[in-house]
Amino acid sequence: MYNFVFQNTTKVYFGPNQLSHLGEELKQFGKRVLLTYGGGTIKKIGLYDKVMDELKKADLTVFELSGIEPNPRHTTVNKGRDICKKEKIDVLLAVGGGSTIDCTKLIAAATFYDGDSWDLVTHKAPVTKALPVCTILTLAATGSEMNSGAVISNIQTNEKYGLIHPLLQPKVSFLDPTNTYSVSAYQTACGSADILSHVFDVFYFNKAEKMDMVERVMEDVIKTVIKYAPIAIKEPTNYQARANLMWASSWALNGFLQTGGEFHAPCHAMEHELSAFYDITHGLGLAILTPRWMEYILDESNVSQFKKFGINVFGIDPKLPDMEIARKAISSLSDFLFNKLGLKSTLSEVGIDDKNFKIMAHKACRGGVLSGYKPLTEEDVEKIYRMCL
Repeated sequence: MYNFVFQNTTKVYFGPNQLSHLGEELKQFGKRVLLTYGGGTIKKIGLYDKVMDELKKADLTVFELSGIEPNPRHTTVNKGRDICKKEKIDVLLAVGGGSTIDCTKLIAAATFYDGDSWDLVTHKAPVTKALPVCTILTLAATGSEMNSGAVISNIQTNEKYGLIHPLLQPKVSFLDPTNTYSVSAYQTACGSADILSHVFDVFYFNKAEKMDMVERVMEDVIKTVIKYAPIAIKEPTNYQARANLMWASSWALNGFLQTGGEFHAPCHAMEHELSAFYDITHGLGLAILTPRWMEYILDESNVSQFKKFGINVFGIDPKLPDMEIARKAISSLSDFLFNKLGLKSTLSEVGIDDKNFKIMAHKACRGGVLSGYKPLTEEDVEKIYRMCL
């Protein structure tokens, strides 16, 4: 029996030439806007000027917070919150990828809290109110443009946690695939790995009963990334490839795939420790972890799902023994991530050794057992980390 609530309130403008609607959408929330972005790429590609032109046309007063990190810090959230309070901001506009959007979501909530924003992330204080957030997406990866989640890091304590709250849901998001033309091959690959992990980690490899229709959509999202990511890497301005990746990113984590299932994310919990300790790119960490996690948890009790994955996604011969199909599926995924996308395949290659594995495993499990398709103890998690060396 299926029991769920699905609601997604984000209004999406998809495609080129949609920014003409930006001013009218923002004005419904007020006149004072905080524009947030990262390291300045939006200025190099001309997007910053386009956004500012639209904001000026709408007679909006604009303030800025730049320099948001790839793994956004709670200290940056605090800076944004201070601007919002001082300047009486009405609406936030995040221009960038998931990191910028996540940081902006927390700023929206932190504006109504007098303490450290980290208290909200760790649930020491509740989210009670938030400024409206609108987004302009520049990287297909996290799906943050169409969901109510955000992930923030505390580099002083080597912690990285997610926060989900309906008040963090963006009001309006502008998704123009041409804004991703300048995304490097490396970031395109990492973003694609992130999209895949959202499907694998959170929904597809999940023991909760799933609707057939929803599971077919999961497989099609996976197949879309497998088809179009290599094209986008080879042909950065291929609109069809960029558009498919962008829409796959949004639908991988906008809540639809959760209908009729449960929410678990063991690989994300393990990767958050990698990012917290070593500040590596989130998608790369997921790419390195995911096949090893699959290898570690595969057994006779769950081989049927891996078999389904191998047959429906990679077209592996269904006449082969179940365990052979499952292993071929994991091998095919590894080949895609490390050969076709060109991502580094081990932690050693990115300068990570085993000195922090024990504490990372403890923190990933929060002192208990890491839930998921197959529950993992701290010892299990440490073994998976070692498989990645």
